[in-house]
Amino acid sequence: MGKKLVFYDLKQEGERLQVMCNSANHKSERDFEELHSTIRRGDIIGIIGLPGRTNTSELSIAALEVQLLSPCLHMLPEAHSGLKDRETRYRKRYLDLIINNKTRETFIMRSKVVSFVRRYLNNLNFVEVETPMMNVIPGGAAARPFMTHHNDLDMKLYMRIAPELYLKQLVVGGLERVFEIGKNFRNESIDQTHNPEYTACEFYMAYADYNDLMDITEDMLSKMVKELTGSFILKHHPDPDNNPDQVIDIDFTPPWRRIPMMEELEKHLGVPLPKDIESKEAEIFYDEQCKKHHVECSNPRTTIRLIDKLVGKFLESQCLNPVFITEHPQLMSPLAKYHRSKPGLT
Repeated sequence: MGKKLVFYDLKQEGERLQVMCNSANHKSERDFEELHSTIRRGDIIGIIGLPGRTNTSELSIAALEVQLLSPCLHMLPEAHSGLKDRETRYRKRYLDLIINNKTRETFIMRSKVVSFVRRYLNNLNFVEVETPMMNVIPGGAAARPFMTHHNDLDMKLYMRIAPELYLKQLVVGGLERVFEIGKNFRNESIDQTHNPEYTACEFYMAYADYNDLMDITEDMLSKMVKELTGSFILKHHPDPDNNPDQVIDIDFTPPWRRIPMMEELEKHLGVPLPKDIESKEAEIFYDEQCKKHHVECSNPRTTIRLIDKLVGKFLESQCLNPVFITEHPQLMSPLAKYHRSKPGLT
């Protein structure tokens, strides 16, 4: 605002405060113009001044002294254009945090989510544990592991894919409710929703079944959304960069729908499903249904893969709000418990 009046936006901990520097109030030994000609966007500065309001009633600090504490040696992106290049944002997180307050909010929300999960499970008398991240077998799931070498033992070790095996051993040992929040490692593809190392929570509870698990999951996630956002309904922006006005409401209000997979699929297909899912006739039936409904399925076109593609088309695509899809065929979930009353299902 001319040579005698300078304004700064001071940002710290997600808050913004205006600093008004008037040469009439300048008390530094350095010349007013010389001092302020050295300050650039991104610099860390110290201020001594008086709180007040400008002519537009904006809360400001009327600076008496300003000192450059730490200069920013790289030019920041222009304030009006911002930092939108996705590659740069992910490779230079510190820059993304400086420019985009939304990113800072995401980091803080993630911390609150982890804290909530830990507090929720502790309140249910679960014991938090830490299990080894390196082992002679990757353990717990079917994925490609990272390998490393232990020099002192002269042996090959694998980074864990999941903490599952150790947690189950703890349950066997008498810790009947255990959980772990920690890193898993999978040496596979990278995209917007897949990272080679990621944080996961696994909890195990003796004498509980899948109905208990659904109850706990529903209760935990719905209460988390309510506590952290103030509502059961989340506002989701599918494409914030190209279509910021598009908003989808995702409703976490309990109870959530629970739909039996094969019964629901039969309703959508409009024809009875084969009784023997492992027969050749069943494979031919599901292959014909995929062709009829234009559902793509690459080779091998096995019964499992064909059903999975049909479920993705008719069931999963309809699940905007949280939904439990239950009673998977044993053929698709060979490690799950068999259903108590429905043969062939889990």
